[in-house]
Amino acid sequence: MATPPLPKTRNTFLESVDRMVERALVHLDMELTPGLEDHVKACHTVIQIQFPVKLSDGRIHVFKGWRAVHSYHRLPVKGGIRYAPHVNQDEVEALAALMTYKCALVDAPFGGSKGGLIIDPKKYSVEDLERVTRRFARELIEKGYISPGGNVPAPDMGTGSREMAWIADVYKDLNPHDINYFACVTGKPVTNGGIRGRVEATGRGVQYALREFFRHPEDMKLAGLAGTLDGKRVVVQGLGNVGYHAAKFLEEEDGARIIAIIEWDGAIVNQDGLSVEAVRQFINEHGGVKNYPNATYVADGRSCLSLECDILIPAALESQITSENVDGIRAPLIVEGANGPITFNADEKLRARGVVILPDFYANAGGVTVSYFEWIKNLSRIRFGRMQRRMDEYRGQAIVHALESLTGKEVPAHLRAELSTGADELALVRSGLDDTMRTAYQEISEVFHSKDEITDFRTAAFVVSLRKIARTYMEMGI
Repeated sequence: MATPPLPKTRNTFLESVDRMVERALVHLDMELTPGLEDHVKACHTVIQIQFPVKLSDGRIHVFKGWRAVHSYHRLPVKGGIRYAPHVNQDEVEALAALMTYKCALVDAPFGGSKGGLIIDPKKYSVEDLERVTRRFARELIEKGYISPGGNVPAPDMGTGSREMAWIADVYKDLNPHDINYFACVTGKPVTNGGIRGRVEATGRGVQYALREFFRHPEDMKLAGLAGTLDGKRVVVQGLGNVGYHAAKFLEEEDGARIIAIIEWDGAIVNQDGLSVEAVRQFINEHGGVKNYPNATYVADGRSCLSLECDILIPAALESQITSENVDGIRAPLIVEGANGPITFNADEKLRARGVVILPDFYANAGGVTVSYFEWIKNLSRIRFGRMQRRMDEYRGQAIVHALESLTGKEVPAHLRAELSTGADELALVRSGLDDTMRTAYQEISEVFHSKDEITDFRTAAFVVSLRKIARTYMEMGI
C-alpha cells in the first residue's frame, strides 16, 4: 500500500496571497458580478525562459527565469525583476498578484506583473551579470514582455538601477525608432532617464505610511500606542534597500529608536538605539552584522522577531512570520516592508490577537508609486519642476518682500529660504509619494471603521483594491 502524503503544514506564497484575497472577497459578494472573483484572482499569463550565456571564464551556463502577468485590467503591467538563487514560479506569480492589488490601492494605472531569474548575483562579476541581464532582457523583449506601453519592469531583490539601464539599452537597440524607449523600465539611474527619489522610494513609503498611521489616534489605540514616532522602539528585519532607508528615515527624521537589526548572519540589539548608517557602513565593509561594536550579537537573528518593541518592520523575504514562530511575536504594530513576510495562517493568529498590521501591498507601495512618476516623466520627456520651479521661487520672494513691507521687519534667513525656494524634482516626488500614502491609508481606515465585520487593515486594504479592480472590469468589460 502506498504511503499517504504528509499533510501540508504551510501554504505556498501564492496560496497565502489568494487566501487573504478570498477573506476580503466575502465582504464584496453583493458588489461583484458572479464569477468575477475568480477572474480577479487568476494569473493571466506566465512565461518560463531558459537561455544559455557564455561567461567570462569560458563556461556556458543555462539560466532559468519567469515573467508573470497577473492582470491586464490596466496597461501597461508593472512589476520588478528579482535575481535570487531560490526564486520560483509560485513566488513570481504571488508577487505579480500583489502588484495588481498594490497598484489599484494607490491608484497607479498599471496591471500587475513580476519577473524572476534563478541567479545569485553575489557570485558573478559585473561583466557576467551584464551578459546575463542583457540576454534575459532580449528574451523578454522579443516575446513581448518588455515595452513602454505593455510591460514595464523595475528593480527588485538582487537588481538595481544598473540592471535597469542595461535592459533599457537592449530595448533601444531592438526598437531604435521608439522615442519612448526610456519608459520600458523604471528605477534607472537619474542620468539615464531615472527620477530623483526612486532609490529610497519604498523605504520612504514605509515611513510615510507610519506617519499617517500616527495621525489617526483611534487607529493607534488599537495597537496600544500613543504620541508620536519619537522614541518608539523599532525592530527591523533586513537592511537592504527597503529596510535601510525606512530605518534610517525613521531614526534620523522621526526620532524612532532602532533597537534591533536582523540580517542574514544574525542580529544586533541595543536597547538604547542603533545608528542605522553606522550599521550599514559596517555591513558594506564586513558583509554582515557579526562583531558590530556596541551591540549584543544574536546568532539566531530570526529569533529577534519576537523582541518586545513598539513597531516590527519585516523588510527581508516572504514567509518570515509563520505558524512556527507567530506565538512569540510581541510587537503590537507590524509594518510589512517586504512582500508576504507573514503567512496566511500566521496572519490569522495575529488578527485574532488584535495585532495591527499595515499590509505589504500598502506599506511598500512607495516603489511603484515613484516608478509611476518616472514612467510619466519618460513619456512626457521633461523633468518635474523644470517649468514651475523658478515661478514658485519668484512668488515666494514676492511674499517675503510683502511681509517685510507690511511689518517693517526683516524676515529671518531660514524662513526666507523656505518661502523663496521653488520645488525641484525631488521635492515634488516626495510630495506626490506622501500624498499617495496618506490618501491610500485614509481609504483603508475608512473601510475598516465603516464595516464592523472587518477587523484588520489587510482585509480593509484588499476591499479597497478589489473594488477598484472590479469597477474597471464592470465598466470597461472583461
